Amino acid sequence: MQKQIEIKGKKVVVNLTKAAEKALSSRDKVLVAEMELYFSCLIRKQVRFKENLDGDLAEVSDNLSVRFRPVMTKSCGIDYEGDEPPLEDFPIEKPEAFVPHWLNIDYKKHEWIGEFGF
Repeated sequence: MQKQIEIKGKKVVVNLTKAAEKALSSRDKVLVAEMELYFSCLIRKQVRFKENLDGDLAEVSDNLSVRFRPVMTKSCGIDYEGDEPPLEDFPIEKPEAFVPHWLNIDYKKHEWIGEFGF
């Protein structure tokens, strides 16, 4: 399935594999695919899958919503307990300039997989 949504006034094409469509159809809760653009010492793109998330969401279907979230850390470093340093929202003056053009979602081996690009 391919669907076009709008985030911050910009069109984003969402592509779902047949496996993702099938997994979504069996859900009773909305899945949120969060496209995270991480600014720190480096820039990282990651899709995080969550449930019951509030905020500026774009609906793809009854079972899937999408959002774009630029984040940053307060400082660069590797001396953090856990996997990552704490994240906070990154205040971008023109966030629409950073909204991805596409999002691909798949479901393999009982895990959601996502990638996005420009």
